[in-house]
Amino acid sequence: MRSSARALSLAFALAACGHARESGGAILSAGGGLYGSYQDTGTASWYGDELSGNRTASGEAFDPDAMTAAHRTLPLGSFVEVTSIETGRSILVRINDRGPGRRDRMIDLSRAAAHMLGTDRHQVATVRIRAIVPSMRDASLLRAGKAVALQPATYTRAMSTDTLPSRAPVTLIPGRRYLLQVATFSNEARATALAKRLDADVVEGGGLYRVRIGPFKDAISLQRARDAVAERGYGDAQVLPTD
Repeated sequence: MRSSARALSLAFALAACGHARESGGAILSAGGGLYGSYQDTGTASWYGDELSGNRTASGEAFDPDAMTAAHRTLPLGSFVEVTSIETGRSILVRINDRGPGRRDRMIDLSRAAAHMLGTDRHQVATVRIRAIVPSMRDASLLRAGKAVALQPATYTRAMSTDTLPSRAPVTLIPGRRYLLQVATFSNEARATALAKRLDADVVEGGGLYRVRIGPFKDAISLQRARDAVAERGYGDAQVLPTD
């Protein structure tokens, strides 16, 4: 485990570079927000039965027949429109996992998503993605893994992270130490890649690989670290006691 002082210095470093765009569409800063302003063009890959049943970063099992995708930084549970440059087709998918593991790829699609996009005959394809807010009906269908008929005029850009409700302040019990769990992966390589970028630790258990920073003894250091990883797209990071 790294000390809280080292983790805090890392958090400041992350916060300082949080508005820089990384290769492969990891972060796009525009209009003052990272999520609501997100749109980019890059390479998409897809996965099928070889990963079926594996635990995703959201905790649910990977279903190759569901309309889902993996992205490095967009919030888990958010929605994006994916358009194939080659076929011209557009689909909506829900982000439920972290990836891709390869830095030259921007998004991993499920087999069903790639099939609807018309790109499943090739392992990779060039796509354009943008964060959107679907209707309540379409959001429910996507959460159930089903496809929706795309109607671009009805969708709006997802609101900026600058306008999202602020996270509750961290409250710690005196004398106890806490960890910041940034993400959970079923793939060790993905977990290790993220841990290297954050100078964090990877803890394996039950077939899952958890990326954690800490421990922390004071709420201020933990709060700053949590805000810093949120700027990198991990706003769902969890605060966990060490015992």
